[in-house]
Amino acid sequence: MSSDLCPVYAPFFGAMGCAASIIFCAFGASYGTAKSGVGVVASGVLRPDMMVKNSIPVVMAGIVAIYGLVVSVLVSSNLNQKQTLYSGFIQLGAGLAVGLSGLAAGFAIGIVGDAGVRGTVQQPRLFVGMILILIFAEVLGLYGLIVALLMNSKAQEAATC
Repeated sequence: MSSDLCPVYAPFFGAMGCAASIIFCAFGASYGTAKSGVGVVASGVLRPDMMVKNSIPVVMAGIVAIYGLVVSVLVSSNLNQKQTLYSGFIQLGAGLAVGLSGLAAGFAIGIVGDAGVRGTVQQPRLFVGMILILIFAEVLGLYGLIVALLMNSKAQEAATC
């Protein structure tokens, strides 16, 4: 039984939102981890005593994946065989919002983390500046998470089939 408001393909869009949130955030987190990890290991050659301190960008990149996981779990818990097209589109938008924000945040964290840890080895006073820039890069993913949570709450308010 399909209607204009509740076509049989409506859950597909919700599933794509679920997948997009975790896939794009994982891409961003993996890029950030790899790029900043290379900087940490390279800087550890000169200053092995700063390895743990300089691993903060790697940890921050990993947090981006958690944002995608949270939205993916929330969207998947609301998936139904019978749901409105509106709800499916909102879930897709929520997944893309956090996923693409997480991808951008991961790229920013990776680039800043790589350059920051290499610079911190040569001039330790750069550490605080690097942390501030990393926080501003991380908050990009947090903005996507907030928007996705707000959008997902609207998907629950949709009409029922």
